[in-house]
Amino acid sequence: MYALVDANSFYCSAEQVFRPDWRGKPMVVLSNNDGCIVAANRQAKEAGVEKFKAYFEMRGLCEAKGVIACSSNYELYGDLSAKMMQVIGRFAPEQHVYSIDESFLAFHRCEQAIPDLVLHAQKLRRAVWRECRLPVCVGIGPTLTLSKVANHAAKKVQGYQGVCVIRSEAQRKEILSQLKTSDVWGIGKRIAKRLEFMGINTALQLANMPPALARKSFNVEVERTVRELNGEACKGWDAARADKKQIFSTRSVGERITCPEYLRQALCKHAGVAAEKLRQQQSLVRVLMVFASNSPYDERPQGFKQVYRFAYPTDDTAVITKAVASLPNQVFVPGVRYYKIGVGLIDLVSGEHAQGDLFDESPSNPALMKVFDGLNQKYGSGSVFLAAQGIDPKWAMRREYLTPQYTTKWRDLPRVKC
Repeated sequence: MYALVDANSFYCSAEQVFRPDWRGKPMVVLSNNDGCIVAANRQAKEAGVEKFKAYFEMRGLCEAKGVIACSSNYELYGDLSAKMMQVIGRFAPEQHVYSIDESFLAFHRCEQAIPDLVLHAQKLRRAVWRECRLPVCVGIGPTLTLSKVANHAAKKVQGYQGVCVIRSEAQRKEILSQLKTSDVWGIGKRIAKRLEFMGINTALQLANMPPALARKSFNVEVERTVRELNGEACKGWDAARADKKQIFSTRSVGERITCPEYLRQALCKHAGVAAEKLRQQQSLVRVLMVFASNSPYDERPQGFKQVYRFAYPTDDTAVITKAVASLPNQVFVPGVRYYKIGVGLIDLVSGEHAQGDLFDESPSNPALMKVFDGLNQKYGSGSVFLAAQGIDPKWAMRREYLTPQYTTKWRDLPRVKC
């Protein structure tokens, strides 16, 4: 049996950990630069707030309904997630952290140690709440996909109260009949739309689809999903995820960029972030792209991009930044107020089997990059950086509704008076 443990409205719940007076109240969390709503708890949704809407469009409704708005506090979310995953990991011999708020558990060969999975899941929920003050739901099923389905039922279906264990055929069919195909793990919007044209609207109808037809009509992944919905284990998690084929660092800016120097600094900042991700997966880049645009809400949306090809593959921040610094003049147009910018490393090769070249005029410096990354890991991201990024960026991310970073900054540590 597998379990999926998922935090309820994680970003909003994390904001309420150190603000108990906010519990039970409508809340939303905003994206970078407070652009759009990326998280909303149940109370906010009931008040009419829609996720992924621009905040300026929903601000009036939020203020009228008393919805609390917070900027994304990534430092707090990451730290609370790590603590939550440690607690969850105590309840099974195998754990796979799937995302910042989701974790899979495997209970293979644990029948004697854990005779009652429902009681075990209830203990897990209480432990996470007691030690982290985060509400979670637990779904348990014979396959990874059915554990996802059970988790959905634990949250949405009345009567389960946060814990659902699929143990019978009748229960499996009942839950699947209440689930849309678009809510099934591995079924995207496009596939769900095609399934709808075939008359398949529920997860139960999808489960009843012949696996061979699913593979012929779609792909092997949809076939595996169909088999998993019928209790046949076809999916598993790997010890390490596959390397990314492309790496991007992109973000909207807090203050519109209107001069080439600030555009250069911002792009160099993203070059450093992308280069660090590149070294983490031990890859090298042969082609990079820079792009910059104004807001899609502007009267005349405009976007520009440029591509740079390296003579030799590299992962050196200095080399990548130098290349990026040579491109801003080619994407800068006077009069355009740039809002979203980024750097993409789009042609990656393995760094473990890199072929050296005697005629490489500017080879990478792996020893320097090792020290560079080590200092940033020890003293915090951004402690060491290239001056091309600028010392006091005027375009830095805007977070007007940022709450204290209670667990990662000394000055933000909660003070208790007793």
